[in-house]
Amino acid sequence: MKFIIKDILIICLFCCASSLNAQHAFPYKNPLLPTEERVNDLLNRMTLQEKIAQISHLQSWDVFDGQKLNTAKLAKMCGDKGYGFFEGFPLTAAQCRKNFRIIQTYLLEQTRLGIPGFSVAESLHGVVHEGSTIYPQNIAIGSTFNPALAYEMTKHIAGELNTIGVKQVLAPCIDVARELRWGRVEESFSEDPFLCARMAVAEVKGYMDHGISPMAKHYGPHGNPLGGLNLASVECGIRDLFDVYLKPFEAILAETDILAVMSSYNAWNREPNSASKFMLTDILRDRFGFRGYVYSDWGVIDMLKNFHKTADNDFEAASQALTAGLDVEASSLCFKSLESKVLAGEFDVRYIDRAVKRVLRAKFELGLFEDPYLEKNSYRWPLRSKECISLSRQIADESTVLLKNEGNLLPLDIKKLRSVAVIGPNADCVQFGDYTWSKNKEDGITPLQGICRLAGKKVKVNYAQGCSISSLNQSGIEEAVRAAQQSDVALLFVGSSSTAFVRHSNAPSTSGEGIDLSGVELTGAQEELIEAVCATGKPVVLILVAGKPFAIPFAKKNVPAILVQWYAGEQAGNSIADILFGKVNPSGKISFSFPQSSGHLPAFYNHLTTDKGFYKEPGTYELPGRDYVFSSPNPLWAFGHGLSYTTFDLVSAIADKTHYQAHDTIAVKVKIANSGEVVGKEVVQLYIRDVVSTVMTPIKQLKAFEKVSLNPAETKEITLKVPIHELYLTDNIGNRYLEPGTFEIKVGTASDRITHRISIEVGREPEKTPVIDSPQIIKVTPSGEFITVQGFVRDAQATPVAYVTVRAISSGQETQTDEKGFYSINLRTDDSIAFVKARFITQQMEVKGRKNINIRLVK
Repeated sequence: MKFIIKDILIICLFCCASSLNAQHAFPYKNPLLPTEERVNDLLNRMTLQEKIAQISHLQSWDVFDGQKLNTAKLAKMCGDKGYGFFEGFPLTAAQCRKNFRIIQTYLLEQTRLGIPGFSVAESLHGVVHEGSTIYPQNIAIGSTFNPALAYEMTKHIAGELNTIGVKQVLAPCIDVARELRWGRVEESFSEDPFLCARMAVAEVKGYMDHGISPMAKHYGPHGNPLGGLNLASVECGIRDLFDVYLKPFEAILAETDILAVMSSYNAWNREPNSASKFMLTDILRDRFGFRGYVYSDWGVIDMLKNFHKTADNDFEAASQALTAGLDVEASSLCFKSLESKVLAGEFDVRYIDRAVKRVLRAKFELGLFEDPYLEKNSYRWPLRSKECISLSRQIADESTVLLKNEGNLLPLDIKKLRSVAVIGPNADCVQFGDYTWSKNKEDGITPLQGICRLAGKKVKVNYAQGCSISSLNQSGIEEAVRAAQQSDVALLFVGSSSTAFVRHSNAPSTSGEGIDLSGVELTGAQEELIEAVCATGKPVVLILVAGKPFAIPFAKKNVPAILVQWYAGEQAGNSIADILFGKVNPSGKISFSFPQSSGHLPAFYNHLTTDKGFYKEPGTYELPGRDYVFSSPNPLWAFGHGLSYTTFDLVSAIADKTHYQAHDTIAVKVKIANSGEVVGKEVVQLYIRDVVSTVMTPIKQLKAFEKVSLNPAETKEITLKVPIHELYLTDNIGNRYLEPGTFEIKVGTASDRITHRISIEVGREPEKTPVIDSPQIIKVTPSGEFITVQGFVRDAQATPVAYVTVRAISSGQETQTDEKGFYSINLRTDDSIAFVKARFITQQMEVKGRKNINIRLVK
């Protein structure tokens, strides 16, 4: 009986296999075969035209008449060869789902080989098609310091993308931004590469875990364009290339199986990133191990001939990009020139084959051949579901940063207020940020609406716009002043404005792609509005609603309470109202340092030891100095700063070892307590400084962080971990290595609020003898005769140093250098003499009978 059952099973399996083989007559259609076998089989069946079509993009303007798909145009464009990619950026979400299916059906049924296409959409902070949830912009995500929220956001976006019928998204944007005049700062998580990397990995995983193929962009050094102008080249060395700008890309390629990367528009080292073999092949593939396809930013291949001027015609542009390692052309037609050149023997078809294989491999691995209509993925969200809107609100709450709260003006007590003034150009409008489908306040909640909802009939709300974002017209300021004078407190909303994505708007924009500023001061008459409202003498709360930091030194000095709300999505108005009135405790931390002025750029915190001045004598107009003559190089607020309505204490920070080897992971246990009276969240931040190294390193670098929620009087212990490879140096060709030495761990709640320091040794045993940070004054007992010693004290650049304390060690007798650095003092021939001045290293010397001693003091 056993043998009969066994025979029946064998026959059944044979029949099933035969049926499957019949169903998949061509090997590339058989899901049971290895991916590479399917790729090679399909590639061998393709004509040259079909290959070129597979690495080209069908654009919406070619086939859509408004919201309607023109099937005649579709047939004309595709013929029987199809396209590898298609999009519908001007469409509503509902029209996407309907028309993407029609396009996919055509590709499957009306082309010779039936290769499905990648349906493409943008989703930087929500799908860019009408009706989708609008989440806070990337700069807000970075300020949450909460990668779990980044994951949840892309997870929920993926649910809407699956509902709409999109497989490939042109997101996330993971550039490290360091030029604050650049309009695309809002699209970046941070000035810090480590924070960008952690958010990038979280967002990529959120997409991939839920059936969506993400595309990391914009590959190459992108976030520090010269002059802050979009598409301008970036100047940096090899070490900054790897340690700063490429770090997020390296992280996601090490920790995920992402299959798509977008090249950037700009150039590095005088070579366009989209035509750089060094960038696209030597680094991205050979070093980072990327095995997917590289997609051109829109129109970038055409720019090689009309912008970068490295190509003379379409073919040269296409050739430069393909041979360098770029695979897919979007929004230009240079690849069409390849066919004739291949047939004429002037271009090697292997570069085309290589690109086609990368695209096909991604389609097979992502299951597009088996599920071309994206029906098998059960993870779906209805558009703008309660869950998605709630998540958008949570991100808004956790990303808003309390910069200043003098006298605990915030939160406002609604029971003690009779009236509030809501003032400013950003008070009664929505600011969603670039890459969204709307600028209409009907699609979100404005601050004025949120405050009116909360105030109800209890508090009178006096509204005045005051001025616009971009106009110099000050005629509305008088009305704003009256509103403030008639109120108990003035809530002043200023900042910037971004446009909607591919949707026309007459509203002015001062932020976003291609919207760059020549300075970081507030635009229009906003500064005059702030000064006029402050002059009323009423308590003022300034709320900066913006896509980048702005220089607001007057506000920092004169306004008692300041909040920054980055573009916070469709629930921004409700969120800021609840924060102002204490229903929500702000917990955001700035992921970009705030400069004092445009002249203080760059402002990023993790600069080299030499890059914020040598003299350490910042000046004012009353007392000019050096570094700078009338200022200091410091930011208004440094990276990681953010206050709360409660207080936190970092009780202790203890490392698990005193020395580590290359394979180790540093573990620091930190005990944190909520010493206030309100539930709150604090971000514990761990920075590391390489004390002495053969290559200059930043003064501190973020290497771990964790956001902790605490009830009043509650204490928690967390462990922050740092793999030793995060401490590696980079050589002149980009290789990383560990240099043994002493490192300092710095734990705090901001880059400039360090409460605990721990010295560790890496790669060697700890020093047995203590290291003395500064020379100590050692007393002696002299007996020689008295002499007069004199001389000059200068700094490292031979500049006289005035008012240096010159002290005889034995007697304690003191004098000071005059304005020319000259001193004269009586002491014994065998005494010692000390030279002491704040911010200088103390020098001590033995007299040894010398009557003239000149000293050089070092800062």
